[in-house]
Amino acid sequence: MIASLHYRAPTAVRDRALLVMLPGVGIEAGEFADRGLVASLHQRGLAVDVVAARPALDLYLDDTVAAEIHRAVVAPALAAGYERIWFLGISLGGMGALLYASSRAGPVEGVVLLAPFLGTQGTVAEVAAAGGLAAWSADGSAATNGERRMLLWLKDVLAKPPAEPALYLGYGRDDRFARGHMLLAEWLPRDRVFTAAGGHDWDTWATLWGRVLDAEPFAERGRHGSRHAGQAN
Repeated sequence: MIASLHYRAPTAVRDRALLVMLPGVGIEAGEFADRGLVASLHQRGLAVDVVAARPALDLYLDDTVAAEIHRAVVAPALAAGYERIWFLGISLGGMGALLYASSRAGPVEGVVLLAPFLGTQGTVAEVAAAGGLAAWSADGSAATNGERRMLLWLKDVLAKPPAEPALYLGYGRDDRFARGHMLLAEWLPRDRVFTAAGGHDWDTWATLWGRVLDAEPFAERGRHGSRHAGQAN
């Protein structure tokens, strides 16, 4: 139920990280390579292998996406000897990455979110009306079980900086989900939030991915920056 493609980093380094790339609705796993995101990572000489994985939409709908990602992707990677696991999630894939991190099924060192889906418009409006993520309560919320679990996990993680796993956020300033992105950005370190002109599209995501890579997220195991509200770039 998860289609996946593997891309090994062109480096002889033995201590390699694994980056699991999760796409949004209507995006195939191969588009990460087709759109240059895999190449832009490997051209930097980073010892980061990639698995581009596309969970079926039904896994999100029946709230089993985290368990299936672990069974099909992360568990085999751990068995193969990977100790550093990262996620890159675009749109709904961002929700998938956060649901996996919140499940604690396996170790996650960091998560990169590009234009993540953080809930329906109604759920995002709930969070905004409460005064932000820190003030939002799941009591009486109309959020789905997955949304509620993801938001509660984010609220808990971001309340105890530095956040673990490390979280990076990028989004287009004209993205249709930007309201939710801004609510999350308020709680992330300034140097881990990236914005660019554009909307919910590959050109914007590719630009943002380049900026995230410029910040060298994979440079140090367990590196964390200081917490500041606001945005960079």
